[in-house]
Amino acid sequence: MSFSVNTNVGAMTALQYLNQTQGQLATTQSAINSGLKVADARDNGAIFAIAQNQRASVAGYTSVINSINNGTSSIDVALSAGQSISDLLIQLKTAALSASDASLDTASRQALNANFSALLGQITTIVKNATFNGSNLVNGSTNQITALASSDGSRRITTQAQNMSLSGSIVTIKSTATISTQTKASALVSTIQTSLTNVNAALAKLSAGAAKFSIQGTFAQKLSDTLTQGIGNLVDANMAQESAQLQSLQVKQQLGIQALSIANQAPQTILSLFR
Repeated sequence: MSFSVNTNVGAMTALQYLNQTQGQLATTQSAINSGLKVADARDNGAIFAIAQNQRASVAGYTSVINSINNGTSSIDVALSAGQSISDLLIQLKTAALSASDASLDTASRQALNANFSALLGQITTIVKNATFNGSNLVNGSTNQITALASSDGSRRITTQAQNMSLSGSIVTIKSTATISTQTKASALVSTIQTSLTNVNAALAKLSAGAAKFSIQGTFAQKLSDTLTQGIGNLVDANMAQESAQLQSLQVKQQLGIQALSIANQAPQTILSLFR
């Protein structure tokens, strides 16, 4: 090996290895600080791109789950309204049957009729107020409730509305119905029973829609969790491994600094040649 004060090969070599160690140490420290082995595109462009696409899907499924939850809430409100209407129809049928008794006196019939009218009015109130987030599935203002079913918005799930307003196709009792006479009361019994049967059938349809929304919501949540786990497998750092790597690189860094220091002292030996 030649002696030169202009070129210190040993120092250059030591510096190259020290810089390499410093770069590895910076990478390890970044992984420990962020918890990610791929924190940005500079770390690994291909893996980062895959992870970003999956993150977009997870974000999409967050919107899907929110949409399904909103739809489920609307259906639940409709189910509650329908159950209340079904209970009221039972009471209406009881009142009509009682009023169909020819032996009733005028006062009793008037009392039954007043109760009958109040129950009809309660059905109207329930139908009007069964609204969630602007959607009412029992008053005829909404044909169906629709929710997202895929993260790209290309697929959707729907549940048909069930109009339970008075004088409709489900509740066929007219809003002006009365049991003020024995004849009218007798005629209404079968109409009320038909309406009750229709309401219960409508409830079954709404219940099936609620089950469909629930199943889709559970699937979307599981899929989102699976995608999140997959992203973690791609970009999350193994902290135990990074800790061991950090210890190793810190020792290597210290040795590199010492090696560079020794290499830098080599030109000092040239002075001994001129004593």
